[in-house]
Amino acid sequence: MITLNRAYNFNAGPSALPLPVLQLAQEELVNFKNTGMSVMELSHRSKEFEDVLTHAKETLTELLNIPDTHEILFLQGGASLQFSMIPMNFLAPDQVGAYVLTGSWSEKALKEAKKLGKTAVVASTKEENYRSIPSLDDIKLPKEEIGYLHITSNNTIFGTQWADYPSIEGVDLIADMSSDILCRQIDVSKFSLIYAGAQKNLGPSGVTVVILKKELLKRIPEGLPTMLNYETHVKSNSLYNTPPTFGIYMLSLVLDWIKEQGGVKAIEAQNHKKAKLLYTSMERSNGFYTPHATEESRSIMNVTFTLPTDELTAAFLQQAKEKGFVGLAGHRSIGGCRASIYNAVPFEACEALAAFMDEFAQANT
Repeated sequence: MITLNRAYNFNAGPSALPLPVLQLAQEELVNFKNTGMSVMELSHRSKEFEDVLTHAKETLTELLNIPDTHEILFLQGGASLQFSMIPMNFLAPDQVGAYVLTGSWSEKALKEAKKLGKTAVVASTKEENYRSIPSLDDIKLPKEEIGYLHITSNNTIFGTQWADYPSIEGVDLIADMSSDILCRQIDVSKFSLIYAGAQKNLGPSGVTVVILKKELLKRIPEGLPTMLNYETHVKSNSLYNTPPTFGIYMLSLVLDWIKEQGGVKAIEAQNHKKAKLLYTSMERSNGFYTPHATEESRSIMNVTFTLPTDELTAAFLQQAKEKGFVGLAGHRSIGGCRASIYNAVPFEACEALAAFMDEFAQANT
């Protein structure tokens, strides 16, 4: 049950955090582990913070079964900085960065890579306004040597998500998982690099997780700016400069919460149940609600849909707001509505939204 006058938070990011995590952080805010200081006041070189950092890495390793072949980094700059760091570190002058376009964030990743090296769009669903994910057969690599293949695993604006990931022998797969990391089980060993801004499924904004295959470090060229070189952060255990200490602390609490729920397997089952509630409500509306994404590409993190008219959309959003629902307006680029149902969004919130959707459709048809 949602208590303490908590909103039904469907914001796309920053987004909902687990209530038990917020309550524990509140308890520890002034005096963390009997240090007499808040975790925000601790030196990032102190043993107390080192314990927080180590715990976060160990818990993430356990939850995702991250192999010893990969490093974990906690960086700043969001996924947007990774758009530049990746080609700077791993796109040689004689190579091509291969990008699959499935939405706005993959477009932005491509835009930055173009400034730094040669690129190619190897698959895209832009012509259909990103209603689906390309099939694996649609990916057509150029004849030149490929530096890496980049995908965006989940597309918040358009509500699409990869069901199966590309696997091409000899090609390093890189994925922006900002909006669906830890929402389901994955085989990390298939990825050379995974990156994710924390503010959707991992914690508050301000920290970015990078899971990096150690073999990639050999490819980093000389002369990169120190802070834009992954090796800098690997060698310093993410402590080259002052990291986002509070964000890492909160992330560690969120990881503990996921573990307490039964791990990623249990979270995945819950996420499918939440998504099914909303997609089923649309299906029984007889066309009143139209999902943006095709059925095979629907996201279990961002449920996007339209109503018959702009007037009905405005009324839906206004009535939803009055009932305590927050963050349901669709992105300005496609309009309509969007319910972001990340890991921390309670099942009860999705139940309440599905009931409201049914009620509104019945009242307006």
